[in-house]
Amino acid sequence: MFCNQCEQTAGGTGCVDEGVCGKDPDMQSLQETLLYGVKGLAAYANHARRLGKTDDEVSAFIEEALFATLTNVNFDLESLLELVLDCGKHNLRIMQLLDEGHSEILGTPSPSQVYEGTKAGPGILVTGHDMVDLLDLLKQTEGTGVNVYTHGEMLPAHSYPELKKFDHLVGNFGTAWQNQHLEFTQFTGPVIATTNCVLIPWESYKDRLYTTRITAVPNGNRITDNDFSAVIEQAKQCVPLTDNQTGESTIGFHHTTILGVADKIVEAVKAGEIKHFYLIGGCDGAEEGRNYFTKLAQAAPPESIIITLGCGKFRIRDYDYGTVAGLPRLLDMGQCNDAYGAIVVVAALAKAFECGVNDLPLTIALSWFEQKAVAVLLTLFHLNIQGIRLGPEPPAFITPNVFAILQEKFDLKMIEAEPPKELYQLDSV
Repeated sequence: MFCNQCEQTAGGTGCVDEGVCGKDPDMQSLQETLLYGVKGLAAYANHARRLGKTDDEVSAFIEEALFATLTNVNFDLESLLELVLDCGKHNLRIMQLLDEGHSEILGTPSPSQVYEGTKAGPGILVTGHDMVDLLDLLKQTEGTGVNVYTHGEMLPAHSYPELKKFDHLVGNFGTAWQNQHLEFTQFTGPVIATTNCVLIPWESYKDRLYTTRITAVPNGNRITDNDFSAVIEQAKQCVPLTDNQTGESTIGFHHTTILGVADKIVEAVKAGEIKHFYLIGGCDGAEEGRNYFTKLAQAAPPESIIITLGCGKFRIRDYDYGTVAGLPRLLDMGQCNDAYGAIVVVAALAKAFECGVNDLPLTIALSWFEQKAVAVLLTLFHLNIQGIRLGPEPPAFITPNVFAILQEKFDLKMIEAEPPKELYQLDSV
């Protein structure tokens, strides 16, 4: 690492003071945490801007946070930690704008049944997060005989009124981002990757992979002006898909939907029908240990509700959780971009029971992978949410000392090899 104090390689010849230079591992840890958080914040801000939503204070903070990581600016652990938590505060604001923008342009999501699999005829598969890209594609494919499918984090599209009104948005194909290579090979039509979580393609489909704006792969087909005519023409030339339904799922539990039955939830809790809430979501990945989240969800007591969002839901969604108090036990709230909705629901429950969020019978278990997940985690820290379980591995950029600080402030825990029995204790408010 480059030394912040003497402009030499940290710890190398000429490095003047290990006590104040960038070699200090805890300072470096917080700087990296801030940088990753700002990257996630910037990604969410870009999504919001696509929907016409901006905030000057958020933009100013991004500048200030990046400035704070420059050479010879900040050597103070406490003030740098404040900036890290401020990143969470501004991320909360931008996620609120993102939620508002989606609803204003696409309508308010509602519970919807989604066809899983393919239907006969040509098709285009859309992955990533950008609903504006999908809306443009649906408009351009209308009347062409080409069907459109969602993949990964685009699954929630089927719950938005302005998207599902298109009859040729016919279903969802595939699962989480890390399974792209196999799933995109199995899908015979073109694939459009709209944002992050795209993998460098295999030969089997690289000529069918398109990316939009800054998303790109080596020697790939880039679309910079949202003109999808080339994709549509290729879809017509590809081997048609066949009728192959693999299942059906229910999505679209937007925070307005859940709050619409808040009275029923409160009554069920008071009556002892619902005794615990589990928030299980985040980023999926291929590392060992992510089956923890599957085990936690499937072993959750029948008197509980499971809230999920992000691509982490693919670890837990293919299971029949049944109902409780007349409500589905699994409530899919959408993308990682919809994390604001989960915060709104938890805050509303705390208000209804006249207690703090940390007093609710609530377990939060988050799988993490990339920078957006870091930004959301910092938002939860900003809100002083205690006792979060994080996994499968601790962030490599967090030193033991910094982790100890987070444990002391927020009771942060790493997931265990197996979910402990204490997580299944049925509490009361």
